[in-house]
Amino acid sequence: MGSFKLGKMTLGSMLKEPETVQYPTQKRAVPEGLKGHIVVAIDECILCGICMKRCPTSAITVDKGASAWSINRFRCIQCGFCVRECPSHCLTMEPGYASPATKKSVDTFEKPLDPAAGEVDKEAKEAEKAARVKAALEAKAARDAQKAADAAAGKATGDA
Repeated sequence: MGSFKLGKMTLGSMLKEPETVQYPTQKRAVPEGLKGHIVVAIDECILCGICMKRCPTSAITVDKGASAWSINRFRCIQCGFCVRECPSHCLTMEPGYASPATKKSVDTFEKPLDPAAGEVDKEAKEAEKAARVKAALEAKAARDAQKAADAAAGKATGDA
């Protein structure tokens, strides 16, 4: 009985495609549902650090001062918490395997500084702040004028 099962399995494997591939030259198709690895669009990142706080293995490090975002791929468990929690949606889980490495390393991405955009942003922020201050002063002056008018009306009715 056992030899019939073995013969069936042997004939079946002779007629099918092989299960293995010649790895460096051929690559397997990525299985559906594979979480893959985290990819960051550093230009869109606001360096808020929420992904770092949500990572259960502390694989992500955000350094605002250096404008850098780092991930230790050997600590990452591909849970996807960081991707779901990112407010700027700059993190994605890309299907596929990470490239093999000979030693452990931390991938660091530095956000490029655009000096022209920084000056424009600074000027826009200062103009917006000046507009808010002006509006607040006008509102205060209007409240003070209203109080004075109410006080004068109250004094006039009190004299009569």
